[in-house]
Amino acid sequence: MKELTKAHEQVMQYVWELEKAFLKDIVDQFPEPKPAYTTVSTVVRVLVRKGFLKFNTYGKVREYYPAITKEAYVKKQFKNVIGDFFSGSTSKFARFFTESEDMNLTELEEMKNLIEEKIKNLKDQND
Repeated sequence: MKELTKAHEQVMQYVWELEKAFLKDIVDQFPEPKPAYTTVSTVVRVLVRKGFLKFNTYGKVREYYPAITKEAYVKKQFKNVIGDFFSGSTSKFARFFTESEDMNLTELEEMKNLIEEKIKNLKDQND
């Protein structure tokens, strides 16, 4: 799966949120000042070519929808970050993440609970 530029990602965020959208709907999602219709159209065409968007045609109008879920895209990007910056080690990533000064006690406890829940589920599956 190819990576997306910021502009491509922004359009994908809107389409994921809308689920199905005509070009006008996508343009309407942008804050003021909105980009040119033709600019968004170009980004959408690239996303179709890269396989991120598909469309249905109604006369001369196309309705676009995601060809990939947001979850699948995020998971792939997350794997790339771990591979590129943490030698593929999720524990190195977790260590980096938990040593961040931005993490507060509540966030760390929430993360701990999520990990403990995942461990319990995996143990239950293996019993």
